[in-house]
Amino acid sequence: MKNLREYAIGTVAAALFFGLGGCAGMSTQDKSTAVGAGVGAVGGAVLTGGSAIGTVGGAAVGGIIGHEVGD
Repeated sequence: MKNLREYAIGTVAAALFFGLGGCAGMSTQDKSTAVGAGVGAVGGAVLTGGSAIGTVGGAAVGGIIGHEVGD
């Protein structure tokens, strides 16, 4: 079980590293859209108890709001 935990931690760390590296060439508006979508997805998941439709809907609404705020 310890090996599985170490593998999972390494995988998450690598995904985080590559995910953040993809934001290097983004404009301010693009970053705002991405942050809005992430926050909206978490908010939608929390409000709907983890429903996939709520998560996707929250991400869409958050992305639109983030896009307009970063304008």
